[in-house]
Amino acid sequence: MRTLRISVLMALCVLGAVLGGATPALADGAQAGADIQIAQTLGDRELTIIIRRVDEIPGPVHVDIVTHKGTPAGKLELKLGASSAEVALPDKPAFTPATLQVDRDGPWELAVDDGRQVATIPFVVPANVTPPWEKAAYGGFVVAGLLLVVSLLLAVFGRSGLALVPAGGMVAALAVAVTAAVLSSVIPQPAPLGTQLDPTTGADPYQKTSIVDFSRPPVNMVARMESSELVLQLTDGATGRPVDDLLVHDNALMHLIDVSPQGKMQHLHPIRVASGEYRARVAASDAGTHAIAAEIARRGGGAQLLRTSVANQNAGSGVSEGVADVVKSVQAAGLPSTLTARFATADLQPWLGMAGHMIVAGPVTDSPATAPIWAHVHAMIPVTPGMPGKPDESVAAYGPDVTFTYTFPLPGRYLTWSQVERDYGVVTVPSVIDVPATRGQG
Repeated sequence: MRTLRISVLMALCVLGAVLGGATPALADGAQAGADIQIAQTLGDRELTIIIRRVDEIPGPVHVDIVTHKGTPAGKLELKLGASSAEVALPDKPAFTPATLQVDRDGPWELAVDDGRQVATIPFVVPANVTPPWEKAAYGGFVVAGLLLVVSLLLAVFGRSGLALVPAGGMVAALAVAVTAAVLSSVIPQPAPLGTQLDPTTGADPYQKTSIVDFSRPPVNMVARMESSELVLQLTDGATGRPVDDLLVHDNALMHLIDVSPQGKMQHLHPIRVASGEYRARVAASDAGTHAIAAEIARRGGGAQLLRTSVANQNAGSGVSEGVADVVKSVQAAGLPSTLTARFATADLQPWLGMAGHMIVAGPVTDSPATAPIWAHVHAMIPVTPGMPGKPDESVAAYGPDVTFTYTFPLPGRYLTWSQVERDYGVVTVPSVIDVPATRGQG
């Protein structure tokens, strides 16, 4: 009977461990993945494509098309593998939903067709993979439970000596389960598929943890104008092959900055039309040599800023600029300066995941194309009680002040453009900043 009492005490330990130790492992085993927001300059439309998190495979993929001020009405056809849906865009800014289907995890491409061009957006549907430590925790609890039953049966039938063998195994299984459950919160997560690991080679990131070198060569960019469309060819600096592993970076596959000879700026988001080929329609502006800067991020290669220039003869006045009070606190070169754009009301929306963006080019002596310094500065979304952690463009509660901090590395005259979103339209406020030299600096 003494063995029976020991076994019963062990049973209570198992029950306590299950109740107290299983919860961390369950939380740790939650499926990775989140909504993906991708800005796209598709023809005359500036859109935000939101691909909602996929929770079941096979199952639905919910997509929202966000239109902005000035976007014409029309129809888009969405294709995802064999699944398709038609979306009717209204003539006013709105969220327009669509539902498609996926039948497997891994890499997918969402095609967005406006009847003239097709934008292809790569994304990854994560596999619902059970982490090894969760398998160890629950496996250990199951084995401990089975051995407990065996130990109790042996004790009941008078085989007390033999009952100690499964009882010892139960203790060992319980130790493994509890250890795995406790350590699950501190065990490093593997690199997610699609960001550092190639999703085309398998769906289980836990089988790829031996890969430690995620480096990528730099990207070469060649730009040309085709009528009013800017065409960008991206190739690998080592192999010369098309680069087709760009990641969604600050809610876009590519952030393109076009600055005219007279300092008019356009912030666009080219669409991916083929492997290594991106296109964006550029509004008519000043004729002449335009400065081009593209921000990208490669899988495992980090963010890169690519610069070039193109001759654009499409003269016109298609670039509009907004008005706001700009308060400057400019320090000498090498010291942090602040620039605050003040708008009338606190009704600004998040744009590209931020409260505001500021583009910097300078020092400018003759043409922006020759400016040595380019920068893209963010104003983060403030933490607001009752607001979601990562709000989308449906939230209009920020401002009226949007403050940027930047350290200008060289003295001279800089062109800056502060950008915010209001009423689903992007407001661009230009400004000129004269940065003095520090003492002893030429």
